[in-house]
Amino acid sequence: MSIVDETSDPVARKREQRGWIWYDFANSVFPTSVITVFGSLYLTAVAGDAALADTALNGPTPCVDAAGQASKLVNCDISLFGMEFAAGSLWGFLLSFATVVQVLVVPVVGAIADRSSRKRAMLGSFAFGGAAVTMAIGLVAGTNWELGVLLFVLGNIGYGTSVAIYYSFIPEIATADERDALSTRGWAFGYLGGGIALGLQLVLVIFGENFGVDAGTAARIAFLTSGIWWAVFTLIPLRALRDHVPAAAAEPRQGSVITAGFKELGSTLRDARRFPLTLAFLGTYLIYTDGIASVANLSAQYGSEELRFEDEVLITTILIVQFVAFIGGVLHGRLARVFGTKRTIMGSLLVWVVVLCLAYFVQAGQELQFYALAGGIGLVLGGTNALSRSLFSHMIPPGKQAQYYSIYEVGERATSWLGPLLFAVTASSTGSYRYAILSLIAFFVIGFVLLYFVPVKRAIEAVGNPVPNKL
Repeated sequence: MSIVDETSDPVARKREQRGWIWYDFANSVFPTSVITVFGSLYLTAVAGDAALADTALNGPTPCVDAAGQASKLVNCDISLFGMEFAAGSLWGFLLSFATVVQVLVVPVVGAIADRSSRKRAMLGSFAFGGAAVTMAIGLVAGTNWELGVLLFVLGNIGYGTSVAIYYSFIPEIATADERDALSTRGWAFGYLGGGIALGLQLVLVIFGENFGVDAGTAARIAFLTSGIWWAVFTLIPLRALRDHVPAAAAEPRQGSVITAGFKELGSTLRDARRFPLTLAFLGTYLIYTDGIASVANLSAQYGSEELRFEDEVLITTILIVQFVAFIGGVLHGRLARVFGTKRTIMGSLLVWVVVLCLAYFVQAGQELQFYALAGGIGLVLGGTNALSRSLFSHMIPPGKQAQYYSIYEVGERATSWLGPLLFAVTASSTGSYRYAILSLIAFFVIGFVLLYFVPVKRAIEAVGNPVPNKL
């Protein structure tokens, strides 16, 4: 069986669970440091240097004004495979392309993992591979932005595939009533790990010039240390986890596990229609998690453009969110034991609505108000997604964990453009970021209403899984 036996040795189960949560601690450095903070700033700067170097070779362009000074990066063109685009747009295009690659790769890897009896080795391979190319991004210098693009895409694949496999361990190491606590602890540890790593890296960024370390070098060191952090802390879960015999392994198959994995993925996509309630929850989750990601990713822009805060305030805000999210994750786990998972998620969505309403009234230059807002975001940021992760695990057919979590993972990324689009359109049409941040309430209201009507108990019973005592 791929679902944990309720009568299995609780001591061994707890040992695996304690090790499992450390992979959240290990991998969170990638979305926090590499994607949110250093990736966009550094690779965009390298692309800008490439555009300026091209100007020096080929004569004046819109990238340089009449006085010979560098213009905005949106006016500086770079080219790849004959296509020209602004250096300032590189990061947006790169995130979009990396997401498309994940959509193509991650579900196939998930299908292979579900048929493999060496899932732990697969987790380690993709984690260490992702960590290695993250460290290699630190070698990108001068004008070689193309290498940075390639390495980031590979790192993103390593991150996405390893996370999908990691999630698929939940039903194998936790009983139905243990999953909420396990998932929220893991998510909390993730924010703690991401916050500690980012905090140490920012110390070098802020004080590095006192020791002769410029901002570019500090960013490259941040990539190097991010990869090392990811790899070193991955050793803990790999040591604790063990391989569980997958349900799919008992089925007869011809050909390699890779061929069988492709066939299994096709079968899963066809059979998913037999579980409409599982798909209903997944669709609901994709709506409100888009709102969550949008708030997390756009808060810095709101603070910079609308509230006129300096970078030091925005960096402090990121760290507040990371560490408060640790507390929020643990708190959500405890609330779920009392009120049930679904009710706790719905309550969390209402808190998101309140937080965004308060964001509308934060006054420009009022740092304490902005820090308090960051604390509010942190309280619900980790817990909402953590409980959704554990609730989804109950709705997955046995033997399909990695595949469904792959769809869960890439679906989350494939729809992540909706929130930023609504934010941008609202800001453009109203001329105010306040109305733009307020528009994101729609994702939480719609998510709340849809989740209310999803019969999670029936969804769990439909796939043949045991129903936890508290829903």
